[in-house]
Amino acid sequence: MSNRAAIHTDQAPKAIGPYSQAIKAGNTIYLSGQIPLDPVSMEIVSDDIEQQAHQVFRNMKAVCEEAAGTLADIVKLNLYLTDLSHFARVNAVMEQYFQPPYPARAAVGVKELPKGSQFEAEGIMVLGD
Repeated sequence: MSNRAAIHTDQAPKAIGPYSQAIKAGNTIYLSGQIPLDPVSMEIVSDDIEQQAHQVFRNMKAVCEEAAGTLADIVKLNLYLTDLSHFARVNAVMEQYFQPPYPARAAVGVKELPKGSQFEAEGIMVLGD
């Protein structure tokens, strides 16, 4: 019997491809990348990088909560930006959603992201130590 389970919530955008919003394996939850889609309209919320970052973290929060966790349970976070000059602005938004100790993190500049997004984040969450 597999200990894998798909996580899905209507409070975050539905998958736009063949993937799950998250997969739970034991006490570890692997969060798929979230872009700044509004979960109702499935459209990018804004061209403003800060508004995009807020939506991404709200989407991640919804998936974490559906998996019976919180953003504080994320141990590894990967950020993808199409313009690294926005790095400080994304950091400022991130500080509104995460508190110390912050998760381990990577921030990577990429050429493009789905649907013309400027920002995407994915993570790994561990429930119960």
